[in-house]
Amino acid sequence: MSQHILCIVGKKKSGKTTFMEKLLPELRKLGLSVGAVKHDAHSFEMDVEGKDSWRLKRAGAETVVISSPERVAMIKSVDRERSLEELAETLFADKDLVLAEGYFNSDQPKIEVYRKDANVHPLCDRHNQHAKKLIAMVTDRGADADVPKFGLDDAPEVASHIARKYFGWVYNGMWDTHD
Repeated sequence: MSQHILCIVGKKKSGKTTFMEKLLPELRKLGLSVGAVKHDAHSFEMDVEGKDSWRLKRAGAETVVISSPERVAMIKSVDRERSLEELAETLFADKDLVLAEGYFNSDQPKIEVYRKDANVHPLCDRHNQHAKKLIAMVTDRGADADVPKFGLDDAPEVASHIARKYFGWVYNGMWDTHD
């Protein structure tokens, strides 16, 4: 099975992270190995001032790795922002699917989360849905796009849609993964 990238997009406060929190366990239930990337247009800090990782980074280490029996984390200085494809290839090579929050301008397929309480108009509609590679909308109101539409609590159905569209799985009482 090859790796796929899917962007979860939407305007600020649309519920992208909340929906991803619902979608991730549903994808895992299907047996998919999933990684996640959160895009931040600004600089950010992960390590806490005073902790060893912070002290080593501040002392001049360009890359700091923190390792324990349960997890590994890396803080690395970069000379430019990495593309979503580069991140997927280098950091998520062992995953079936990479969900990326944001990356609206990437060339990857997208699912838009659109809530009426958050925004008047969605990012995508029938005029730009093909250019933006929109494959579905998760919404609590009608949207002018010719793609499948799901409710905000329809994570199991969205996971099934992804399994069919990305992996060619067929559901006949149980998933046929063609493996």
